[in-house]
Amino acid sequence: MYQIIGPAEQLRYLAIALAVLAAVALAFGAQFQNTAVDKNSKATDGRGLHFKQLLRLLTRPRWISGLGLMTLGMILQLAALSLAPLIVVQPIGAIALVITSLLNARATKTKLSRGIIVSIALCTVGIATFVVVASGVAHQIKLGDADLWTILGILIGLLIVFAITYFVGGRQAKPLTYIVGAGVLYGFVATLAKVVMVRIYSLQFDWLGIICLIGLVAAVALGGWFVQNAYASGPPDLVIAGLTVIDPMVAVGIAVAILGEARDASFTTILAFAVSAAMAIAGVVTLSRVHPEVAAKRASQG
Repeated sequence: MYQIIGPAEQLRYLAIALAVLAAVALAFGAQFQNTAVDKNSKATDGRGLHFKQLLRLLTRPRWISGLGLMTLGMILQLAALSLAPLIVVQPIGAIALVITSLLNARATKTKLSRGIIVSIALCTVGIATFVVVASGVAHQIKLGDADLWTILGILIGLLIVFAITYFVGGRQAKPLTYIVGAGVLYGFVATLAKVVMVRIYSLQFDWLGIICLIGLVAAVALGGWFVQNAYASGPPDLVIAGLTVIDPMVAVGIAVAILGEARDASFTTILAFAVSAAMAIAGVVTLSRVHPEVAAKRASQG
């Protein structure tokens, strides 16, 4: 059975506006949660959180406020995804990186260095270029059940690998490791969320839809745990940089390779996708190396 995934063209601008609002909510939510997690995790020497520490966060108003903003951002993002192709909406979250960097610099009373500014510029320009190119080639598509099983199969494999990796030696992981894990999982969340919404809209309730919902919840849960650990071991702008680059790259990869949202793209367009993606990823890697908070924690750990 096939279902239409895609918007009416005239609603695309509304979707972009909703995605921008979602990015703002994400930025403030990330800053609030990072502050609460950082204060709660001093005993970890910048390493991952214990489960008891996560439970204590539930009593911190700032962390709860951050969770509320993150939830609002997720709702706005889902609304945007229901109105426009995934490859247009998902990368817009990179706006959150700029906002988070400014908020964190103000909160920590530090000046943005040239290296940080260059890293943020690479991420932002790369993602912005990606959105412009994607907006010109994105089309509504039909998603078959076989495609869904392919997506679910890949996700289940990733959940198993990430879970084993974390429980074996996760608390020794670097911030970028947590960020990559969360970004990859959230990329699948965006795709499955759109699938579930379309099935609900079309009143199509079956076992495949239920399995998609279960996979979505599992990815959100493990990805959220990775994000909290990333907050404990790195600054919020690095976390947001990873999420707003890796998340959309994974989601767009699924959209292009499996969903066929850019099936009419020319060689030049594909090249533009590759170059802009490389720029954004280079920005995240560079930021993980030059950020003063990461360097300070690395030095304190010997």
